[in-house]
Amino acid sequence: MTSPPARSRLTLTGSLFIGYVCLLAVALAGVGVLWMLQADRATDRQYAERVLTVARSVAVMPTVVEGVQGPDPSAELDPLADRVAAATGADFLVIATPEGIRYTHPNKDLIGRTVSTPPGPAARGVEWTGVQNGTQGRTVRAKVPVFSEGGSVSGGDARGDVVGYVSLGILTSSAAGDARAAIPAILATTVLLLAVGVVGSWALSRRLRAKTHGLEPADITALLESREALLHAVREGVLAVDTNDRVVLVNPPARAMLDLPVDAEGRHLDELDLPERARDIVSGVDQGGDLILLAGDRILVANRMPVRIRGVESGAVVTLRDRTEVNRLTGELDGARTVTRGLRAQTHEFANRVHTVAGMLELGAHEEARDYLADLTATHTRTTSGVAEHVRDPALAALTLAKSAQASEMGVDLGLSPMTSVPECLQGELRSDALLILGNLVDNALDAVAHGGWVEVLVRLHRSADTDLPHDLLEIRVIDSGQGVADDVAEEIFRFGFTTKASRDGGSRGLGLALVKQVCESRGGSIEMEAPDAEEGAVFTACLPVAAPTGVAG
Repeated sequence: MTSPPARSRLTLTGSLFIGYVCLLAVALAGVGVLWMLQADRATDRQYAERVLTVARSVAVMPTVVEGVQGPDPSAELDPLADRVAAATGADFLVIATPEGIRYTHPNKDLIGRTVSTPPGPAARGVEWTGVQNGTQGRTVRAKVPVFSEGGSVSGGDARGDVVGYVSLGILTSSAAGDARAAIPAILATTVLLLAVGVVGSWALSRRLRAKTHGLEPADITALLESREALLHAVREGVLAVDTNDRVVLVNPPARAMLDLPVDAEGRHLDELDLPERARDIVSGVDQGGDLILLAGDRILVANRMPVRIRGVESGAVVTLRDRTEVNRLTGELDGARTVTRGLRAQTHEFANRVHTVAGMLELGAHEEARDYLADLTATHTRTTSGVAEHVRDPALAALTLAKSAQASEMGVDLGLSPMTSVPECLQGELRSDALLILGNLVDNALDAVAHGGWVEVLVRLHRSADTDLPHDLLEIRVIDSGQGVADDVAEEIFRFGFTTKASRDGGSRGLGLALVKQVCESRGGSIEMEAPDAEEGAVFTACLPVAAPTGVAG
C-alpha cells in the first residue's frame, strides 16, 4: 500500500484556480487584441464607405457637372468643394480633369497643377477607393468619375464622356483616432470578464474541494491503491451493487466463489449467471445475516449491508465467506465424535452387563449367569461378524458399529441391509467422503425417528465390470421409519443447507445435507431423496464415483 504523501504548499484547488485564471487571462487578452484589430478594420471600412458615398454625391451634382465643362471651373467649383469638405468632415475634396489637373484643392497654390496621385480607374469611368499618400498625408480616399451628361456608375445611369473626377479623402490618423476611442471600452469589458472569470474559478475550486473532501490527487491515488490492495488481500469475497442492482465492485475471491466473469463490474445481476439464491441475497430480496448459500461445489456464508451516503441509500455490500473446508472438517470431526460416543455407549453397556453377571454370581445363580454370558457373546458375535462380513473397510465398519451402539442407546433399531457389500478397503478421499456422508445421513435418520423406530443402512460398492455403469460407484442409502420430508421443502433442504431436522421444526439446525450435497457433486456424484412407501419415512441415496473426475476436487 502507498503511504500518504507529504503535503505540498500549493494545493490542488490552488493550482486549478491559478491555472483557470491564467488561461482565462490569456484567452481574454487574445480576444481583446482581435477585438481591437476588428474595430480598426471596421473603422477603415466605415471611412471607405463614407468617402465613397460623399464623392458619389458630389460627382452627380449638376453644379459640378456643369462647372467642369464651364469656362472657369476653378472659380465655380473651389468654393463648393470647400463647403462640402467642411460639411462632411473630409480633409480634402479635389475635382480634377481626367488628365489630373486640379480645379479645387485645400491648398489654393496647388490649383491648376497635376495631382500627386494619378487618376487611375476614375479617368476611365470606374469608381475606386483605397489608401494613398498625398499632399495632405496618408488618407483613405475615393475617386468617382464625372460624366458630361450626368449620372453615375453606381446608379447605372451614367451618360456621356468622362469630363473629370472627384477625389475625396480623410486622413488615416483621423480614422485611427476613432479606433483608439474604442480601446477603453474594449479594455473595460475585458477586465470585467476577467473579474467574473476569477470569481467563477474560485467558486469552481471551492466546489471541487468540497467534492474531493479536501483530498489532494496524491491522497486520492493513495486511497485508491490502498483500497485495491485491501480488496485483493482479504480472503473473504466482497461484492458491491448500486441501487439498480448493477455490480460496481467485485474482488477476486468473490469472483472465484460465484464463478463471475472478468467483466462482471458494470453489469446487471440479471446479466450474470448467478444462482437464484445468490441473486436474492445480493439484491436484498432475502433478508438476514449469515445466510447459507450454495454456489457450485462451495458452501458460502453471505452477509448483506446496505450503504448510505449522506442519508441516501446508495446500494449494498455483500461479503462472502467460504465454509466448505470448515464444514468438511466439522463433518469429519462429527464422525470421530460419533465413534467416541458409540464406544462410550458400548463401555456403559458393558459395565451394566458386568454388574449383572456379578450380581448373579453373588446370588449363586451360576447357571443363569453362564446362559446370560453365552447369549451376550452370541449377540455380539452376530453383530460384529455381520458388519465385518459385509463391510471390509475398517473405518466404515467402525462407524457402523458406533452408530449401531448409539441407536441402541436411543432405543432405535439400526440394521444393516443384506445387500450391503464393501469387499475391500476404500482409499484416500473416497473413505473420508463416505464417512462424512454416512455419518450425516444416519444422524438425520436417528433424529427423525422416535423411540422404537428403525433405521436401515445400505453401503454397496458397484463394480463397472459387473454392471452397465461406466465406472465403479459407491452407493450409500439410509432409510428410516420417521414421518418423512414434506414435498414443499424437499428441494429446500438441499438448496438452503438445512438438515432434515430443520425441515421438520422450521429452524436451521446445521449444514448436514448441504455438506453431503457438496461432497457428492464435487466428486461428480449425486444425492437424492426418493419417494418413500407406506412403511418408510425418508429414503436418502448418495452415489459417489470411486475415482473423482479430472478437474474436480474431491
